[in-house]
Parts: sequence; structure tokens; C-alpha cells
Amino acid sequence: MSEKSVLVIGAGVTGIQAALDVANQGIKTYLVEKTPSVGGHMAQLDKTFPTLDCSACILTPKMVDVARHPNIELLTYSEVKEVSGAAGDFTVKIETKPRYIDATKCTGCGHCALHCPVEVLNDFDENIGVRRAIYVPFPQAVPLVYTIDMDNCIECELCKNICEAEAVNFDQESEEIEVNVGSIILATGYDLFDATKLKNYGYGSYDNVLSSLEFERLLSASGPAGGHVFRLSDGKIPRRIAFLQCVGSRDTEHGMPYCSRVCCMYAIKNAILAKDHIHGGCETTIFYIDVRAFGKGFEEFYQNSQIRFGVKFVRGKVGEIAEDVDTNNLIVRVEDTETGQLFEDEFDMVVLSSGLVPSQGSAEINKILNLPIDQYGFFEELNRISPVDTKIEGVYMAGVCESVKDIPDGVGQASAAAMRASLKAI
Repeated sequence: MSEKSVLVIGAGVTGIQAALDVANQGIKTYLVEKTPSVGGHMAQLDKTFPTLDCSACILTPKMVDVARHPNIELLTYSEVKEVSGAAGDFTVKIETKPRYIDATKCTGCGHCALHCPVEVLNDFDENIGVRRAIYVPFPQAVPLVYTIDMDNCIECELCKNICEAEAVNFDQESEEIEVNVGSIILATGYDLFDATKLKNYGYGSYDNVLSSLEFERLLSASGPAGGHVFRLSDGKIPRRIAFLQCVGSRDTEHGMPYCSRVCCMYAIKNAILAKDHIHGGCETTIFYIDVRAFGKGFEEFYQNSQIRFGVKFVRGKVGEIAEDVDTNNLIVRVEDTETGQLFEDEFDMVVLSSGLVPSQGSAEINKILNLPIDQYGFFEELNRISPVDTKIEGVYMAGVCESVKDIPDGVGQASAAAMRASLKAI
């Protein structure tokens, strides 16, 4: 029988908050994250809406807290492989993948990466920037321990020769550990809708059509361009940027019929930030079906974007994007549904406000737990008044794995799940 312990799967901001709330009650907490660092998608963001607070300034202290908390055992670069038992007595097998770095010796100095001869696309930067074959995903990574990407490593052992701490170990192998816990919290997050499914928008074909997360990485001071926005086709500064709403959301033909809730607000946020980041200014236009500004301070944020920052709004869903082969500019074809007018407009860059879908991690966990899911792939709640309880006793959920929501709602649900899981763990 487990003694007061909880497993949290997923270490984005929701999982981090859940783990801290459980651990602060004196309960042993295992926090499992499949990537080399905690932080999730929030670590990729520059600012948060509607206050435009620095995302890293909010998140990084929490990341440090989970790493230092005496009641939290942080298992990054690890995946849950098997769960058996029942509420109050789950047995969980977890595989820890080899970093080929001794975490007890690595000081995070970065000398190894400076001398690594291999450059590959950095998936944390949405493949806009590059990293070395030995890397940390981003400068504020927790734990600040390097990882060797053996899929791209040429095994020249230069990193091993340069490492004064003697942390590099090419003989390291994966390990499997087994833990007993009383309850489990799922915080497996989300992925963006794959916009390549919408051929009429040219995503994946036109260099200057970006996803919202790609644009976030351009805006971020810790991103590949240090916060400088440029066109991927030619490096020029974009002076006219269009934001397209409901990409993959509210779309019964190619995407999902539900509203993803956050897209209107993050598009408004990014339209404002573009004006601030681009020296000399730029013109930003948001093409929308209707603006859903439902949260605290959201309507004021929407109104201020027009009055104070001059963001332009056009009511109408874009039908097609074409590229001018000579300039790489983008021709947006749309119907203004307020006037009934069909028109074309030319932009230097287009940003797709892609909707949120359940993460691949949710699908992988579901194969293990066999949880009921709804028609969209989100985990089903026990009932409408128990939104953090799954239909398996002792297994709880928080964040976007349950339904689409913004950061404050995800964090609030994390605290609720933590309380439910804590009761079952005792």
C-alpha cells in the first residue's frame, strides 16, 4: 500500500502547479516530464494576455521551486510505461531515457555545446532556430543539465574531451523505476492543430506563413532572433502582418467544431507585441469570425488594441492565401461579412491562430490507462460538477487534457486536482 504519494504526469505550468500544491501538504510527489526540461508551452511564450506580463518571469520561479522542493522527485526526460493497481495503491513503471550526461556532475556551463560541430533545427524554437547535438532546450531550462541527441550526434567525443566536470557518458542506458502512489494527476497539455491540413493557407509551403507558436518564438527575447521579428523567406522586416483566426477551430470540414478559447486573445496580444518589437512600426490586421473576449480584462484588452495600438479588425474568414513568387508577399483573399465585399489584400507575413487539440502525450497515456475520451480526444470528466475527476477512481486531470482553456484556468484546475488527489493519497 502506498504511503501518501502522488504522481503528476506532465510538467507544463499546470503540472508544475499541481505538483507544488500536493507537495506543500507534505505529500511525496513524483513529477514526470517526457522532455529534458519542465515548462511546457508556456516556456515558449514571450508575454501573457491580457496584462502583457513576462511569461518567463511568472513561470521560471515555479520551475525552480519544483526542482528544489524536498517533497518532489523530478523525473525529466522520462515516460510512464505501465500503470497497474487501483486508487490508493497504483504501481507505476517509469522509463528514464539516457541523456548521456551524468546529471550529478553536469554544471550547465555550456562549454560542450560551444564546441559541438553539429547543428540541427531546434524543436523548442519551432524549428526556426538551431541548436547543437548536445544541448539544453532553452537557457532557463530546469534541470539545467545538457542532453546529447544521439540521433544527430556523430560521436566525435569532442564534448567529452572538453568537459572539465567529466559529465559526458556515452555508455549511459535507459533505466526503469517503479513507484507506488495513491493517486495520479494527468496534465499532458495540448498540441497545435496541424495547419498543413488546410492547403488553401499554404502553411508549410509559403515561408512567410507562420503558426502562432513560431511567431511567439520570433517575439521572445530568448528566441532564435532575440525578439527581432523577420521574414523567414528573406530576413526582411515585415511591415504588414495578418493574423487569421479559427484555424482548425470551429471547422467541421477540416478541423474541430469547438472554439479553442485562447486564439482571439493571443492573436490580439501578438498583434500588439509586433508593433512594439518592430522598429519603425508595422500594420497588423486580424481576420476573425467573431471576437470571443470572455475572461477578466479581456474585453478591455480587445478595445485597447484598437484604440491605443491601432490593431485593425476585419470580420470575415479568409478563403485563400496566395504567394507572389517575385516578392514572397502573401495575397489574402477574404469576404468582409459586415459589408459583403470580396477583396484581396497584400501582406508581408501571415500568422495562423491555430486551435488547440489534445497532445500526443494524452493519446499515449490513454493507451496505458484506457480512460474514456470524448469525440475530440479530451479525457472525459466523471460528471459536470466534478471537472477534475476522471471515470477511473484515483486518477484526476487538469489543464487542456480535459478541455481547452487559458493559463489561469489551467492553473486553477491544477490546484483543484491537487486537492482531490491529496485526499485519495492519504
